[in-house]
Amino acid sequence: MPRRTATMLASTLMLIALLCAGVLIPVPYSEMSPGPTVNTLGEHGGEPVLQISGRESYPATGHLNMTTVRVTGADYRMNLFEAVYGWLSHDDAVVPHSTLYPDGQTAEQATQENAEEFSQSQESAKVAALRVLDVPVSERVVVASVVKGSPAQGTLHAGDVIKEVDGEPVEEPSEVAEIVTRHQPGERVLFTVLPAKAAQAAEKARRPEPATRETLSITTKKAPDDDRAIVGIQAGTDHTFPFKIDIKLADVGGPSAGLMFALGIVDKLTPGAMTGGSFVAGTGTIDEKGKVGPIGGIQMKTVGAREKGAEYFLTPEDNCATAARDIPRGLTLVKVRTIDDAVKSLEDIRKGDTAAVPKCTTD
Repeated sequence: MPRRTATMLASTLMLIALLCAGVLIPVPYSEMSPGPTVNTLGEHGGEPVLQISGRESYPATGHLNMTTVRVTGADYRMNLFEAVYGWLSHDDAVVPHSTLYPDGQTAEQATQENAEEFSQSQESAKVAALRVLDVPVSERVVVASVVKGSPAQGTLHAGDVIKEVDGEPVEEPSEVAEIVTRHQPGERVLFTVLPAKAAQAAEKARRPEPATRETLSITTKKAPDDDRAIVGIQAGTDHTFPFKIDIKLADVGGPSAGLMFALGIVDKLTPGAMTGGSFVAGTGTIDEKGKVGPIGGIQMKTVGAREKGAEYFLTPEDNCATAARDIPRGLTLVKVRTIDDAVKSLEDIRKGDTAAVPKCTTD
């Protein structure tokens, strides 16, 4: 065989081998890309995203779109060609698999975590929105979860309202742990609770909490990582709203829609259009006091929003520098730290005073 022919054959075989390797060999990366955007003021799946009953609400026009990121699944194994294509793509991002699924998280675990975060973000959005409108929201300390196999299992249940611990009234979840840890492992702690079923029945019927209380004794045990006394519960905060607010949005998870849900609720509970007809999208977690927190995949979200027609994008302050490095043409990034910032910026946009709107920069 002539040397030139042999060289070409060897090169061809090498190329084929490399192509096969690129297709067959998995790499430890995942891909993020722009996901759907949903108008919180509109409908999704044939029904309104925000449904309010028991209080006057107003027709809401315009756009306050929440944004999402589409990611490859926890079980998906990207090959080398896909990774290279993603690295070269302007609108996609390739990140280490562990960034999206830490500690070997399974698809089921990721789905469950996202669902829990989404549910909590809805609760926080409702509280933040009503506080903007000066609508009172009552709080109570509850058993958020009970650890399997713990001293509290079978005695306390998720949703039980904790009124007192060792006879001391509790108003914050942190106070529960503080009182329990005064004990030595093996000592008893007394919990005075309103059972979850009674509390939920009263709330559903919009009746005051019943006076019935149960006092339960639980023997503490030693924490697995130190000498603290524990009973094996996670205390949390539950809220009672003066009217019903439902957020209907399937197939979405995580906490990043909190800000846009809160703004949508404010818009529906006040006359007039908050956006003044502008197409506004955005993202950001929100806590019960209205503080806006950062999210992941910010550049994917700005791209997705602009593709849908957004003119303004409400951006958490901590995401601003990253988002401002590559702003889609025609999109203005509005910096927000709190829901009050967002409401004020929407007011300026509605009035046409865009110079007063704080913008994101790379600084």
